[in-house]
Amino acid sequence: MENKYPEISNDKNFYRKVEHYGDNVLETLTGNYHSIIESLGEDPQRDGLQKTPERIAKAMQFLTQGYNQDAEAVVRGAMFMEECSEMVIVKDIEIYSMCEHHMLPFFGRAHVAYIPNGHIVGLSKIARVVDIYARRLQVQERLTQQVVHCLQNTLNPIGVAVVIEASHLCMMMRGVQKQNSVTTTSAFTGQFQEVQTRNEFISLIAANLSK
Repeated sequence: MENKYPEISNDKNFYRKVEHYGDNVLETLTGNYHSIIESLGEDPQRDGLQKTPERIAKAMQFLTQGYNQDAEAVVRGAMFMEECSEMVIVKDIEIYSMCEHHMLPFFGRAHVAYIPNGHIVGLSKIARVVDIYARRLQVQERLTQQVVHCLQNTLNPIGVAVVIEASHLCMMMRGVQKQNSVTTTSAFTGQFQEVQTRNEFISLIAANLSK
């Protein structure tokens, strides 16, 4: 049957997720990782490693893509006027980031809340803000503050709260090698600096409301 809408592909798999890499950066990183592998005593030319320098170069560009993204612009592009003054919480946002001290991953969950003051934002954009700052060389303490400041600066809410719980491979794979340690950081502005509001937020992120 002829496609009634020729601009739409008949291929069931026509959707493609396309990743873009800076050619100059990719070439430089690939060369550097080739040298690193060689310096470690391996042969970059053996079958299993021939494509590895390029794969690492692409992975690192993906994992640090947040440097090329503007979190505040993302929020401003999805703000809506709404007369709402009740707490909005998005919890259990997965985070994957890279420790700037050892360039090893840390991963966990972020819980974000704000109290609107005339504007709300699309819920997915809160997760996007977390991702943008996580996709950089980071420390968990700074990541927590950056998410808070972004939402406070753009939405001008009555208050913002962020709690991040994460496990750090720099503590698990090397150094003290403590496998079960979890680091928790928090930051609060406005109304969340008051004990009653902060306790309500903490109790809600700890609760399993689906049961």
